[in-house]
Amino acid sequence: MKKKVTSTDIAKAAGVSQATVSMVLNKKYNVSFSRETIEKIEKIAQEMGYSVPKRRPRKDGKNSRLIIVFCPTLTNPYYVMLLQGIEKVAKEKGYSVFTCDTQRELKLEEQYLRMMHKVVPAGIIYTFNPSPVFMPQVEELAKKFPLVIISNREKVEVDAINQDNTKVGRLMARHLLDFGHKDVAFITPPLTQRQQQRSKRVQGFVQEYEKAGLESHVIIKAADDAWDEQLPSIDSEYKMGYNLTKELLAEQKNLTAIAGLNDMMAFGIMDALQEEKYKIPGDMSVIGCDNIIFSGMSHMSLTTIEHFVPLKGRDACEIIIRKIESAANSYGDTEPTSIYHIEYEPRLIARKTTSYAKQKSKKKKGKKS
Repeated sequence: MKKKVTSTDIAKAAGVSQATVSMVLNKKYNVSFSRETIEKIEKIAQEMGYSVPKRRPRKDGKNSRLIIVFCPTLTNPYYVMLLQGIEKVAKEKGYSVFTCDTQRELKLEEQYLRMMHKVVPAGIIYTFNPSPVFMPQVEELAKKFPLVIISNREKVEVDAINQDNTKVGRLMARHLLDFGHKDVAFITPPLTQRQQQRSKRVQGFVQEYEKAGLESHVIIKAADDAWDEQLPSIDSEYKMGYNLTKELLAEQKNLTAIAGLNDMMAFGIMDALQEEKYKIPGDMSVIGCDNIIFSGMSHMSLTTIEHFVPLKGRDACEIIIRKIESAANSYGDTEPTSIYHIEYEPRLIARKTTSYAKQKSKKKKGKKS
């Protein structure tokens, strides 16, 4: 039986080290080799009938240390905070994170979803609700890989970090009601079918005013749907808040408070108010949501809702890793099925942009002659 030629045999014939032969034949030129050396080794290998052994693929074919994160935009600090939470845990556990920015486009989301079967990641995290048309695909992926959705829906059939946005809206409204604000407005990005979480927050806000018998005193000011068709920029939501407030002030004169769907919109609201010479909170109270880093800065001091965004990212990544480790440790003849649903209670962070409603001035009666 003919002896199989090894890289050591080629190294002896070429007068070089076995490591050099291995790197040259595997095309790994981490160290620079002369063209003469490369040609010499390849010629000897061919003459001796040597073939480069194929690498054994992993049984599961997975990129075992790669976690894919679907993100709708990287222009809003909310998603940056989620990513920070995810990446902190991933780094601690020795995993890498790759972010797929869908830019809120259905085509891009679909393209990334199709790639998952080729990439075969260790796990997938959706930082937003998957578009309804792709939900069946997402649920199929969840059967193959650990998958977590940081969800704004009440019920999702996969692992999820839940957020009840109606509760967030009610909390915002209750704070304004406690300060005596009856005539208020809620400013929001487009309330499209695809962005149901926005409608839920508005719905919760309105419900709280309905309970107080003041539903007719709430004005909802939503941006045009065209905003969601544009590529998001770092100031998109700020501009929406600013422009919608300008429109609102031209139409309504009796408001005492404005709520923004999130903090970035609230910053736009505040700038528009200050340009129109409104004092905050003396003339108009403002409230946002998300408690992004800028909100706590002294010159902003924005009243907002804290719903623990970085912790949601952390929990999502921990669920992924827990499921990976669980799959690696067999449990008898059957694998346990577990669905994680985690929800944080939102909390009001009262700062300097909200106070008691300004009392309407009463007309003085003229003196009798």
